[in-house]
Amino acid sequence: MAPANFKPVEEQLAYIRKGVAEIVPEAELKAKLEQSIKTGKPLRVKLGVDPSAPDIHLGHTVVLRKLKHFQDLGHTAIFVVGGFTALIGDPSGQSETRPALTPEQVQANAKTYLEQVYKILDREKTEVHDNNEWLGKMTSFEVVQLCGKYRLARMLEREDFRSRLAANQPISVHELLYPLMQAYDSVALHADVELGATEQKFNLLVGREIQREYGQTSQVALTMPILVGLDGERKMSKSLGNYIGITEAPQDIFGKVMSISDELMWLYYELLTDFTDRVIVRLKEEVRTGVLHPMDAKMQLAHYIVAGFHGEDAAKKASEEFRRVFRDRQSPEDAPIQKLQPSEPKRLSALLVELKLASSRSEAERLIKQGGVEVGGTRIDDVQKQIDLSKPSEFLLRAGKKKFVRVVVE
Repeated sequence: MAPANFKPVEEQLAYIRKGVAEIVPEAELKAKLEQSIKTGKPLRVKLGVDPSAPDIHLGHTVVLRKLKHFQDLGHTAIFVVGGFTALIGDPSGQSETRPALTPEQVQANAKTYLEQVYKILDREKTEVHDNNEWLGKMTSFEVVQLCGKYRLARMLEREDFRSRLAANQPISVHELLYPLMQAYDSVALHADVELGATEQKFNLLVGREIQREYGQTSQVALTMPILVGLDGERKMSKSLGNYIGITEAPQDIFGKVMSISDELMWLYYELLTDFTDRVIVRLKEEVRTGVLHPMDAKMQLAHYIVAGFHGEDAAKKASEEFRRVFRDRQSPEDAPIQKLQPSEPKRLSALLVELKLASSRSEAERLIKQGGVEVGGTRIDDVQKQIDLSKPSEFLLRAGKKKFVRVVVE
């Protein structure tokens, strides 16, 4: 008899399939789930992450949430910190060799990363490993043995390597080791399933082959889509300034979610919520027929995301503040005052950076182009716009959905 926490296979598959890009192969996953129910033994589901940066944004949470789905179904969630592989650098999707990180940087990043991961995963039920536990102890002979289990021609089939060769860009030998090292993680942990973004598919498939070479049953590779960032065009990335960090203030997360397009909202619903496909289809139909306003659908999404990281009370407060400031067009009561000395006219994008309403000139220009900047209640969409600071004046400057400064030129 199946344990109480194991649902029927088709019910598990329906939950797992939501938002998934590809399951390779799905028939094997179904067989593994059937065997799991029969034996009462949970599947070992692995996600490896190299802590190359200390902060997590919503793009990172897409695959983390899928790991949580397996955890919810009663399977073993294995989170692998790439303490060793981060020193190599994953070449996936890279047009050039990644800069090397120091062991100290990796460990510092891993510490803060894990605390953020536990906002999604159950701390008590998550198996955590640092792959330096086994990769750092491999002898030179064992590394050579591992390399002997895969062909160079197969390695060079991957698109990023192939495109770099075609462009006469260098590929370092250590980069060829990365997929093998990640694959060996699956051997060390006896993984039944490995998760990753779509750009990780090659690495996950190498894991299937290497497990067979070591006499293990191959893992199932499950990939998740890349989350598009706030600009609606490129993948969410801190370097591109189009991200939503999960540790940002509730009102900032809420405002950023509200800034995405109505079309992009549905991808966020699919990848960042546990709403069923049926519920999402119903919401889409209600918006299409005018029963539900797109703004209200987006506010529901923003509320859900904020509540997941900061709690229901914080989500309610962020929602109320948004309604007051943006729907009722009121200025925030606590807008900070920034006093400036008279000066030559200054480009608006430069002023936004100076007042810390944008982290960079590129982010400021993106906000302006998207109509997310207002000066004295007037929306500005010209990135060349100059602000007259030559004489005493006062005006409210808004950037994005939640950032205000009352500028006073003395």
